[in-house]
Amino acid sequence: MVRRIIEIDQEICNGCGACAAACHEGAIGMVGGKATLLRDDYCDGLGDCLPTCPTGAIRFIEREAAEYDEAAVLAKKAAALKSSAPVQMPPSGGCPGSRSQVLQRTASGAVPATQTGPTSSVSQLTQWPVQIKLLPVEAPYFNGAKLLIAADCTAYARSDFHERFMRNRITLIGCPKLDEGDYAEKLTEILRRNDIREVTVVRMEVPCCGGIQRAVETALQQSGKFIPWQVVTLGRDGNILD
Repeated sequence: MVRRIIEIDQEICNGCGACAAACHEGAIGMVGGKATLLRDDYCDGLGDCLPTCPTGAIRFIEREAAEYDEAAVLAKKAAALKSSAPVQMPPSGGCPGSRSQVLQRTASGAVPATQTGPTSSVSQLTQWPVQIKLLPVEAPYFNGAKLLIAADCTAYARSDFHERFMRNRITLIGCPKLDEGDYAEKLTEILRRNDIREVTVVRMEVPCCGGIQRAVETALQQSGKFIPWQVVTLGRDGNILD
């Protein structure tokens, strides 16, 4: 059928990921650092992605395209939520990189001395995993937690990142430019299913980091809860801009 559908000019696209974050149907994804229409039948033609594009790389066209399949979109969302639920791993099997666990620390916040280097570089990480795509939507460490949701580049911008931002918070990191898909659905479920006290977003000043902020904003709205939150933007030199 001929219908209205989006077209993305990859020559103009700067890879910020804003459109992918705005597309609740999952029709847009990041491929090779550029926004790409993944499936015609996931695009509803309503254009939520258009106003988020900072370069004007997205427009509507009329062309032969598969009809929008709402049932397929809903099934995809349900499958994504199911796959992000906590998985019980057998003691001797499974990937240790994605196994959820609490990192035991002393009352001062440090791990036992046998696990640390110099005391000036004590890690403030209290849980594993940290990647948003690997985290379960429910875990004991989320209850009563303060969340730090950070673009993964930010930790390299400041030498005091652990003490200033991670201390006494549960850490979630991701890169909206390099990761495929949208964080908003998983973050919504984390906020909805757990007793989250507050959220701090730390991002770089570059445009692609806007994707992680928009995902958090969407999740906060869709969670149905009032949760205090703030955004901290770092310059490329590590200075706090706002």
